Amino acid sequence: MTQIFARLRQMITYNQTVKALRALSLHTRLDLDIAGIESKVARRAVYGF
Repeated sequence: MTQIFARLRQMITYNQTVKALRALSLHTRLDLDIAGIESKVARRAVYGF
């Protein structure tokens, strides 16, 4: 049961991270070199791969 909650927390964190990254201005995302790959960056940040 604990593992289910851990995975759920990861999913929530992933979704929040993607949303936050996409909320950044295009200029900022270009400066950070993450424009167009926000979901990949969030996946690596949350899941480590």
